[in-house]
Amino acid sequence: MSDSYRTITEALEHEPDKIKGSRHIANVFPVKNAAEIEDHLTAVRARMAGANHHAYAWRLGRGENDFRYSDDGEPSGSAGRPILKHVDGQDLTDVLVIVSRYFGGTKLGTGGLVRAYGGAAQEALQLADIVEVIPHATIHIQHAYEDSGALASVLNTFDLQPVKSDYGTQVTVEISIPQVQAEEFARAVRDATAARARIDIEASDRA
Repeated sequence: MSDSYRTITEALEHEPDKIKGSRHIANVFPVKNAAEIEDHLTAVRARMAGANHHAYAWRLGRGENDFRYSDDGEPSGSAGRPILKHVDGQDLTDVLVIVSRYFGGTKLGTGGLVRAYGGAAQEALQLADIVEVIPHATIHIQHAYEDSGALASVLNTFDLQPVKSDYGTQVTVEISIPQVQAEEFARAVRDATAARARIDIEASDRA
């Protein structure tokens, strides 16, 4: 599994030139879960109620199998799969692409549909603001005042600064660190404080 992933920052809508009178309008959304996907699908279907089809594809997370596509009544393999092909071709995840078709009166055939749906998705994704995200973890550390120097040394080694610090009967420190380094950092803190520090690691996708 890669230590980073590519996704888009914001939604967009794009309509390429008509193909034999038919319109293929692509809507692209950043998504985090199935509920967001359903909300966007419902909204697009309502907003473009006159469209004949709303084919779509999405991919979530960094696993190989968390994806789905739908031809929404078009011939099998002619709409959803070509959309997904361009999502994967850009190496994107946490993305939903919906292509809504308004039939123009002339049938395109399976090959024509593949080009139309795939082309709309491709053009829209080329316009999207794509970013590479490095997943971060949030680490909460509670330690005694006498261990402050030891923790400061570990932070310096990892070139980190606390996000925030609270001073009570003990010191509580919050650290944001690339997720791939979280366990190594936690081990270093335990070693430096002779396991006296209390450490809690919270996974996050925050960059």
